[in-house]
Amino acid sequence: MAHISFEKSMEILNNNLPPCKSSERVFLENALNRVLAADITAKYDNPYMPTASMDGYAIRYEDMEKEIKIIGKNPAGSFEYSEIGKGEAVKTFTGSFMPENSDTLVPIENVEVKGDKLIIKEKVEKGFSVRPVGEDFKKGEVLIKKGTMIKAGEIGVLASLGIPVVDVVKKPVISVLATGEEVVDLDEDYKMGQIRSSNNYTLTALGRSLGYETYNLGIAGDDREAIKAKITSALQNSDIVVTTGGVSVGDFDFVKEITGEFDVLFHGVNIKPGQWIMIARAGEKYIVSLPGFPYSSFVTFLLYVVPIADALENKTSLNVLEAKLRDGFVKKFKKTQFVAVNLSFENGEYVVDIRGKKQGSSGILTNLINNRALMQLDEGLYELKAGERVKVIVYDK
Repeated sequence: MAHISFEKSMEILNNNLPPCKSSERVFLENALNRVLAADITAKYDNPYMPTASMDGYAIRYEDMEKEIKIIGKNPAGSFEYSEIGKGEAVKTFTGSFMPENSDTLVPIENVEVKGDKLIIKEKVEKGFSVRPVGEDFKKGEVLIKKGTMIKAGEIGVLASLGIPVVDVVKKPVISVLATGEEVVDLDEDYKMGQIRSSNNYTLTALGRSLGYETYNLGIAGDDREAIKAKITSALQNSDIVVTTGGVSVGDFDFVKEITGEFDVLFHGVNIKPGQWIMIARAGEKYIVSLPGFPYSSFVTFLLYVVPIADALENKTSLNVLEAKLRDGFVKKFKKTQFVAVNLSFENGEYVVDIRGKKQGSSGILTNLINNRALMQLDEGLYELKAGERVKVIVYDK
């Protein structure tokens, strides 16, 4: 079976992405890193009265050179002296409202106080240190747009608005199942020819690191009915079921047969690693069957699972950028290739290299230690020189 190009696989995938999931309400303290499901609009001006931005004395600017009498003080949260008259001042603290008729705040360090008399030693311009009405935001202004990833700043704004619960997009649910008679779990004895299962742990961690609700379903051996039962069961409670292994041309590669019973989008892409990637739709759900080699499954999860999950949550997890090659690179494989690289930002630009990375098969998982980016190289055999620009996919921001 001829493999399709990477570009064609992306075209097919993009044409079959799901709509965004519905919303749910969460308490503000649980909203961090969630995607906002509705615009947040200001219901009032902030501040809603002129406010002091530092400690000082509220005066009328026209009284700057006149004798001024201190009539009292307004600590933050208090507004006992709500107005002043000609030649009057109120000691006003950071965050306190300015009394009516005042228009300027003279800092404490600029004045001398003798009894109830205020002597201004250093003048300031009109309006100094006074926050105008609506300086932060105005009533009716959209402060946070739907689709925004809620971070610390957004939490602060929501809190300042007195919003205890917020509407967010439901998280995509991903289930990860490793297959293969040769893989055994962490606490099991293993015999010659078997290996420890890492894919289900690696991909579960990767999914969670990207903010998805991800579950490790463990291992299913090379038993067709057991694999099918686990996939079918997982589809009941998951948006995406991810399998690893069993998708190439081996005698015991049952996953491709089971996934093939659904609406297959494609099977086989001209990429390295991960050429036997297979994706199918099961109604509104997805089955993404990845190769068994650890590095292959990691890369193809990023390339094919993440776009589906992101569409479900209305977000973008991967950042594609251009970087400069620190050293030359010889591309020895015709397929579109994805290489684990070291990424740094130097002298105003991104720089990548493969120093310290091992070269070999798609089973080298240790190349992903402290890794955060992949270099994408288009199809063909060629040599890149140091200083050339390359496309980089950043998955750990």
